[in-house]
Amino acid sequence: YSPWLPVSLLAKQARLAHTIPFSIPHCASCCCANRVGVPMVEVVAAMAIRPLVSMLVNKAGNSLLDQYKVMEGMEEQHKILKRKLPAILDVMTDAEEQATAHRDGAKAWLQELKTVAYEANEVFDEFKYEALRREARKKGHYRELGFDVIKLFPTHNRIVFRYKMGRKLCRILKGIDVLIAEMHAFRFKYRPQPPVPKQWRQTDSVITDLQEIASRSRDKDKKNIVATLLGQANNADFTVVPIVGMGGLGKTTLAQLIYNDPEIQKHFQLLLWVCVSDTFDVNSLAKSIVEASPSKNVDTDKPPLDRLQKLVNGQRYLLVLDDVWDNKELRKWERLKVCLQHGGMGSAVLTTTRDKRVAEIMGADRAAYNLNALEDHFIKKIIEARAFSLDKEKPAELVEIVDEIVKRCSGSPLAACALGSVLRTKTTVKEWKAIASRSSICTEETGILPILKLSYNDLPSHMKQCFAFCAVFPKDYKIDVEKLIQLWIANGFIPEHKEDSLETIGQLIFDELASRSFFLDIEKSKEDWEYYSRTTCKIHDLMHDIAMSVMGKECVAVTMELSKIEWLGDTVRHLFLSCEGTEGILNDSLEKRSPAIQTLLCDSDVYSPLKHVSKYNTLHALKLCLGTESFPLKPKYLHHLRYLDLSWSDIEALPEDISILYNLQVLDVSNCRYLERLPRQMKYMTSLCHLYTHGCRKLKSMPPGLENLTKLQTLTVFVAGVPGPDCADVGELHGLNIGGQLELCQVENVEKADAKVANLGGQLELQHLNLGDQLELRRVENVKKAEEKVVNLGNKKDLRELTLRWTEVGDSKVLDKFEPHGGLQVLKIYKYGGKCMGMLQNMVEIHLSRCERMQFLFSCGTSFTFPKLKVLTLEHLLDFERWWEINERHEEQIIFPLLETLFIRHCGKLIALPEAPLLGEPSRGGNRLVCTPFSLLENLFIWYCGKLVPLCEAPLVHESCSGGYRLVQSAFPALKVLALEDLKSFHKWDAAVEGEPILFPQVETLSVQKCPKLVDLPEAPKLSVLEIEDGKQELFHFVDKYLSSLTKLTLKLEYTETTSEAECTSIVPVDSKEKWNQESSVTVMELGCCNMFFGEGAPEPWDYFVHLKDLEIDGCDVLVHWPEKVFQSLVSLRRLRIRNCKNLTGYAQAPLEPLASGRSERLRGLESLRIESCPSLVEMFNVPASLKKMEICQCHKLEPIFGKQQGMAELVQVSSSSEAIMPAAVSELPSSPMNHFCPCLEYLRLVGCGSLQAVLSLPPSLKTIYIHSCNSIQVLSCQLGGLQKPEATTSRSRSPIMPQPPAATAPTAREHLLPPHLESLVIRYCTGMLVGTLRLPAPLRRLDIMGTSGLTSLECLSGEHPPSLEILDLQRCSTLASLPNEPQVYRSLRYLKITGCPAIKKLPRCLQQQPGSINTKYLDARYEVMALKPKTWKEMPRLVREQREAAQEAKERQQSTMQE
Repeated sequence: YSPWLPVSLLAKQARLAHTIPFSIPHCASCCCANRVGVPMVEVVAAMAIRPLVSMLVNKAGNSLLDQYKVMEGMEEQHKILKRKLPAILDVMTDAEEQATAHRDGAKAWLQELKTVAYEANEVFDEFKYEALRREARKKGHYRELGFDVIKLFPTHNRIVFRYKMGRKLCRILKGIDVLIAEMHAFRFKYRPQPPVPKQWRQTDSVITDLQEIASRSRDKDKKNIVATLLGQANNADFTVVPIVGMGGLGKTTLAQLIYNDPEIQKHFQLLLWVCVSDTFDVNSLAKSIVEASPSKNVDTDKPPLDRLQKLVNGQRYLLVLDDVWDNKELRKWERLKVCLQHGGMGSAVLTTTRDKRVAEIMGADRAAYNLNALEDHFIKKIIEARAFSLDKEKPAELVEIVDEIVKRCSGSPLAACALGSVLRTKTTVKEWKAIASRSSICTEETGILPILKLSYNDLPSHMKQCFAFCAVFPKDYKIDVEKLIQLWIANGFIPEHKEDSLETIGQLIFDELASRSFFLDIEKSKEDWEYYSRTTCKIHDLMHDIAMSVMGKECVAVTMELSKIEWLGDTVRHLFLSCEGTEGILNDSLEKRSPAIQTLLCDSDVYSPLKHVSKYNTLHALKLCLGTESFPLKPKYLHHLRYLDLSWSDIEALPEDISILYNLQVLDVSNCRYLERLPRQMKYMTSLCHLYTHGCRKLKSMPPGLENLTKLQTLTVFVAGVPGPDCADVGELHGLNIGGQLELCQVENVEKADAKVANLGGQLELQHLNLGDQLELRRVENVKKAEEKVVNLGNKKDLRELTLRWTEVGDSKVLDKFEPHGGLQVLKIYKYGGKCMGMLQNMVEIHLSRCERMQFLFSCGTSFTFPKLKVLTLEHLLDFERWWEINERHEEQIIFPLLETLFIRHCGKLIALPEAPLLGEPSRGGNRLVCTPFSLLENLFIWYCGKLVPLCEAPLVHESCSGGYRLVQSAFPALKVLALEDLKSFHKWDAAVEGEPILFPQVETLSVQKCPKLVDLPEAPKLSVLEIEDGKQELFHFVDKYLSSLTKLTLKLEYTETTSEAECTSIVPVDSKEKWNQESSVTVMELGCCNMFFGEGAPEPWDYFVHLKDLEIDGCDVLVHWPEKVFQSLVSLRRLRIRNCKNLTGYAQAPLEPLASGRSERLRGLESLRIESCPSLVEMFNVPASLKKMEICQCHKLEPIFGKQQGMAELVQVSSSSEAIMPAAVSELPSSPMNHFCPCLEYLRLVGCGSLQAVLSLPPSLKTIYIHSCNSIQVLSCQLGGLQKPEATTSRSRSPIMPQPPAATAPTAREHLLPPHLESLVIRYCTGMLVGTLRLPAPLRRLDIMGTSGLTSLECLSGEHPPSLEILDLQRCSTLASLPNEPQVYRSLRYLKITGCPAIKKLPRCLQQQPGSINTKYLDARYEVMALKPKTWKEMPRLVREQREAAQEAKERQQSTMQE
């Protein structure tokens, strides 16, 4: 890709400035119809028909047709057709050029040719299938199918087939005759097609150069906009900065440079990037913004605008809205703006657009930033970077032409990049001048369309077809490259080549298109849940428009459910669906129409059956994710299917008749977790090339006869089942050219393992097996004579990765003489019982795990160089004590010269890392001494190696400094990550003489845990993350030297008993205090037992942590009072956690001087507060208004949870007697709004706080309340208008189920007023709380009450809509007698539990009806019996039986609970 094409987080869809849009609508709805305006062929004339006709020529000449005589009686028509098709191909180049010149007759002729070619291809697909059917019948498939043959092939009679196909063939010939007659009338001439070069061009890496050019060319623009954004830090309202410019000018590239700027990343708390493209739909856009954030999985059931408002609430955010086009309606922007206004001070919205009217609407308060054309010298650099190879000299005669071409790009970097890609394919001066002489390449009026048209038309015809097919994917869709190539093959787009496979040619085509910038964001990644790495790409948005202009209505992509289905016309051939209700769209569409769909890709789950199954008979490629157990289509209508992707489906088995899909090339059932078996007759699917079976955990065996699948190239997992007639043996893989990855499972079930498994690379059944890339063997102990035969595994020339697993460690010498071939790169060994390894010279990765008897890696006589090794993992080698058999130093050998990652864990006997000679290497500063083993090591992890004392000896290295060089010690000059854990003997950073500073010049992350003897830290000038756990107190002295570079500091030191503040602060030297006098970039700090940070004598560095966002204080004994000065300094703090501070009381030590802005100046941005296990805490500090989440746990003496000045101190504690009295002072409090304190608080959690005030006053903003073991709280109160005494209200829904307790024995009922927005209420083991009636607010979704003794009834609030509960959990509520009796309350119920509530005699009638939404239910037995209400008496026996069983289960559960 190129930075100009663009390098964005979400690739934008662009259009022409000042012209009528030409692309097809495609965003939240679908792309299916041309926009009114410029016709498609005027944008791109080449209609990619030649590959269609070429495909037909190849099918007509298929030898299989003659072999099985499927065209018997039609031989003459067949010969005529094979003669006439090449004649049409001869003139197609001329016809396409005339169509480009806007000759309507030529366009119409090409369109008719496409129609006839499609129909003819379908006819010859039928001929081919008939040939394959006859071949399968000859091999016995009919006999094994039995009577099902009649259902599957009702028209298999040869006479009937000949008659039907003869009529179709004659119709095709008539159509071709008409086309040839018109061809002569139009006087189309023969023009040779440029030959496709055999030597495919290799793509040079020019990405770095282009990124550097992009950064330099827009540096001034970036600085201007960054300054604008940072300058709005004190602006209460968010700022909108629109970037306006023509298409291809680099607006998105500039936006990304701004987005990734370090100052921007540091300044804004939340950064979001969203591509808007065609339609400015407010709800869809709000959803996209939320899903671009870390909170994308939160509150998914709520409206998008509400989620957006919650996301930005109080956050200083930067939102990039890339490529805003359709936003000319002010009301749409105003709806979005209302939500965005809830952000914090200094928030900003950066937009890119081509339309000045859009900029005026969105940025009405600010002039748009008009992006100017790029300077010519930058345009020249871009063209040269694309047009010339990096490793070759630029021809002078071509360089001269570049200056002329630069002028025609009109300052557009995208035009320059695309044009450079075209010039890259031209080698002569004549070709370059022909392009330079074009009258219009890029102008203000036409935009860059001429460039894109030139780039597309320059492709060979088969590449045009391959790329045009990509229009089936939505814009910005991440495409799996391997799957894309397989889809090209399934549709016949890739021409056959004698020397290379279709997959190889497809990869070369993709590489060529990528080199010409048709694809971008090409990434290779492997997620944790993925079996292997995959390569993905995206299509540049402008190129997507080109593809759509070629395909027209043949491609449809739907990403949102539609109310109308008229868009699915008869012309659609490739369909992509990614929306809810996929099956409904298909069923409704096919009811009235019969499109010849060739590709159907459903990216969302399908739960319902598909109707009109016979209309899927033209499918070549099908992707379904099934939420059902069975396959919804009938194979007898899928004869032409080449590609079937059922990955991640819930199917349990594939239908047996799927074996009649003789054309199927790709079958993907990966990650079908319930799949138990494959079709037994799969051996007849002889076209199968790729079979993906990984992730099928319940798959028990493979079907027999796999040796018949001679075209099979990919088999990801082979499951060896219990030997039997319906189970394949691993020996059947002989003769198959399998590549990719292969894992063998359940090897213990393999019969004669000595001959068929161990000798996979040997001389018997599997001597021809070509295993590529990866092989895993499990239970190797089952392999007989493994010492001789496992060694041969390493001799498979195409094997790249080998995994050997033993079930348990036992005596073995299998690998003593193991010497793999040079192609094997990765070796993984688990539970090997040998003492050493063989020759592993050429390994790139070695992973050894739980080889508990291994004492050393390499025996005598083994080379120690390992010239290619990059990754070495040694895990749980309990006897491992040295690296080679004899401790000797090999002075002339270089060990591990390329090692990048070394991971050592649980090697308890290892005392040192390998030693190596010191070799001299020349450098500018003289002779540089280097230590060879780890000169390139970047990651070093050593865990649980109790005897390891030092690291390697650190030689003297010349380090450049001001004025020359200095000598320093460094054993790891390239190390970036160093993690040491549980090294009880480790106390030295190297084996050299102590006293000299040890340098880690590149280390960025240093983690030291449980190293009790370590008392110092090394020099690391680039350190950004420092983690020390259970370290000596003396290590604090070394922290200050890292402050200038640190971003995260975890300092958890060993606990020391302290008796006074003076004692703990005296360990801080006076001279080190000056070192803290600097501004630190630390954003996360975790302090444990760091008393020196607090107290009178502490260095007080807090003024310098202005960027600190996350702070944890743990085990600080000297923290007695709230550190108000510290709180005043931490202006950026968002999260604060205080734990295990046993002396913290909370009383302010001395009042601070009042600030102009009052309380909000202390921790003014704090959002989350957690205080835990502070037993002496009595009083809270005044929490800021920004707080969203508060958790207080195990603070037994705490009385108010809010500070005195926050409206709480006036509440008088309630009498501890059983008759609670509402304090008279409450009614006399001022009626100031309650939102004066914590107006943003949404989450409150209180656990084990037994001294809290009896009346717990709550902010109205709360959405979640969790209270556990807080027995002093008796009243929950939320007064919206002030702290008035709550008045009694009557409920309209109360259902008196039992008489009220007598007044003499019942406590006085009190009204609890819950917050109006409350969604979740959990009260557990608070005995005196909730006495009386609890009224439920409308938003409540979860109600969980356990262990209360005063609650009598649950009711809905009077006059409000009743809540719709999803979780109702009531346990051990001894006095609860009444539940709401309204159906709405239980309509959405998913979880229901009512146990130990004796006062509830029966459930409300609406709850007895057992809503269908409940999927988890626990009820006492008496409620289950009461729910018995049969609709008819005939159902009585069954229902009685079910209720008895339920009652018995409930009784058993109760007994089990009592026993526990």
